[in-house]
Amino acid sequence: MTRHAGPDAGAAEAVAGFTAAWRDAVDPPNLDDFLPIAAGPRRAALVELVKIDLAQRWSRDIHPKRLADYVRELPELADHPLPPDLVYEEFRLRRQAGGDVRAADYTAAYPAQAEQFTEMLADDELPRPPEEPVPLDDLGPGQTVDDFDLMTGLGRGAFARVFLARQRSMQRLVAVKISADKGTEPQTLAQLDHDYIVRVFDQRIMPKRRLRLLYMQYIPGGTLFSVLDKVRHTEPAERCGATLLDAIDSVLGEKGEIRPGESPVRGEIATLTWPETVAWLGRRLAIALDHAGHCGVLHRDIKPANVLLTAEGIPKLADFNISFSGNVTGDSPVAYFGGSLAYMSPEQLAVIHPELPTKAADLDTRSDLYALAVVLWELLTGTKPFGEDTVAGSDRAALDAMLKRRTGDPRTLLVHHLPPDCPPALRRALMRALDPNPDQRWSSGADFAQQLDICLDERARDLVDPPAHSWRRWAAPYLHVAGALAIAVPNLLAILYSSNHSRRLIIDKLDTAAQQHFTTAVNASFIATFVFGYVVINALTLRAWFTLMGLRRGRTYDSTRLAHVRADTLRFTMRCELICAVLWGVGGLVVPVAVELSGNSVPADAHVHFFLNQIICGGIALAYPYFLISYFSIRAVYPIFIPHGGLDRTDDRQLCELGRNSIWFLGLAASIPLLGMAAATFIPAADLPRVVVPLRVLGVGSALGFLLCYWLYRQLEGDIAALRRIVHR
Repeated sequence: MTRHAGPDAGAAEAVAGFTAAWRDAVDPPNLDDFLPIAAGPRRAALVELVKIDLAQRWSRDIHPKRLADYVRELPELADHPLPPDLVYEEFRLRRQAGGDVRAADYTAAYPAQAEQFTEMLADDELPRPPEEPVPLDDLGPGQTVDDFDLMTGLGRGAFARVFLARQRSMQRLVAVKISADKGTEPQTLAQLDHDYIVRVFDQRIMPKRRLRLLYMQYIPGGTLFSVLDKVRHTEPAERCGATLLDAIDSVLGEKGEIRPGESPVRGEIATLTWPETVAWLGRRLAIALDHAGHCGVLHRDIKPANVLLTAEGIPKLADFNISFSGNVTGDSPVAYFGGSLAYMSPEQLAVIHPELPTKAADLDTRSDLYALAVVLWELLTGTKPFGEDTVAGSDRAALDAMLKRRTGDPRTLLVHHLPPDCPPALRRALMRALDPNPDQRWSSGADFAQQLDICLDERARDLVDPPAHSWRRWAAPYLHVAGALAIAVPNLLAILYSSNHSRRLIIDKLDTAAQQHFTTAVNASFIATFVFGYVVINALTLRAWFTLMGLRRGRTYDSTRLAHVRADTLRFTMRCELICAVLWGVGGLVVPVAVELSGNSVPADAHVHFFLNQIICGGIALAYPYFLISYFSIRAVYPIFIPHGGLDRTDDRQLCELGRNSIWFLGLAASIPLLGMAAATFIPAADLPRVVVPLRVLGVGSALGFLLCYWLYRQLEGDIAALRRIVHR
């Protein structure tokens, strides 16, 4: 429906109505329908409506008109000289549309407006028709481009070339990437400042030559592509960290670079096995992707050729040319989408596929982690995890075949190509990163890096993947049983000691009725507290136990549930200790009160002695179970949750707290013999012969118990340190 401004409308209303009509119309609206009737506003509106109509027709390429056409259709335009800005508007729109227009033609056709037209043209801020860009193939060593003397070629891609160059103004060597002046790579890289990402110094734009010069840190050690070539020419049994260093040194030699001397980094790499070397490289690249992800940047072209190596072997991610940053506006991510198909995740291939609805905006860091896992698998074995893609390009059939290979069961990966010394942690980390379902992969680069860290720490590796003959492989589901036994045995020994001590020093001195009531109260107290403690402690293990059983059956849990279970496991010991302390303290108070309420008179010093005896027994019940339960939890239970990822600062804080508590409980274990001896000083001399044997048993037993606690403490200390290294790295 055509919307008219109305005969009584002014020029402003006419312009607004005509603009709205163009916005909603499929076919050009009739300009004459919007002109006011009154002569004054009609003339002003006519010029503005012609400008709008010109702009819409030429920009949309819908039956473009010339001013002569408007004069012929609207004769009143010729009643007065055409405004110079209207003449210039037609010239500008035609030139913008790519037409062959010359200013001389307009000054000749409109002589009355020629002077003002020429002034407008001189002030024109539109760019002149661009010069032909310099073909990248015409660039080469020996040339000078802007501030850079090109020295030698470092590499090239479909849209850019990279040269080693000397920057004249700074007198330094840089790597210069020369490409067409388009894209948002400089904006993307400006957000990234990281040890494992190539540092970009700045960019230069050459508008006349339509070139962009991106100059960055020069990394001389080649790329992972050259390392991969070295791997394929080396027998699997001979691959090791030295293979990486040899590949780097070969590249340095070809470039005339001096091989670096020994350094801590090269020394570390030289001691690694090949799987450990791959994990060492992968950990750093995963951290780089995690940093990029936090900056809102996806790489989308992870492949061996885009990982540069320093002379020491440190990897650095490069070529974010097709990255899309959610923080950069202006261009669609599809405009920069690409990369090497052989390393793409299934969802990234689906973006390219012409018949699938996946969009570039649907991708996230997990897609980059998939590509990184493909690179690491290829480095590890010399071949890709799903075989080589023999059909190149983005042909629909090739994409269908590649998607089919990548969306199958992860168990069909070529695991038989993995080396025999590949740690289970590395195999597990790669297979999860290669899961066709993004929701089943590592959620962040930090999680992936943590799993690769396990491969580099022998003690952590032993904790997470114990040897086949280790008791830890079958003991984890029995957390509640182990906890109950670890508490029950020391508590039963403490109860026996307490009963014997109380009978010799207190009960035997009472009359028959008092003996019966005191014995009944003590036994009832022990039974009630023991049963109550057993029930509560088992209840504390339920969430961890059910989660362990679920994981064994293949169930998955969200990160929040796993974090709670890990916390429960680390806090289980202190909760048990708190329960024991409370129950022993309650028993020491309840028994004397119960005896007094029964009407039997017991000397006050007997009550005091009984309470002190309970404190000593409580120490026994606290110190020894603490180390037994902690050892079992850290060795057999907590490591089961680590392969599922998600460890963070909270885990580190809880592990640190467990380590600090261990020192206090070690001190408690050492003090038990001293407490026993101190308590003996309150015993009358005449009664000492009655308890000399229990005191000797206490002294010898607690000394042996301390030795056991100390050994467990040292084991815990090493285990906690290994687990904290994984969280910290």
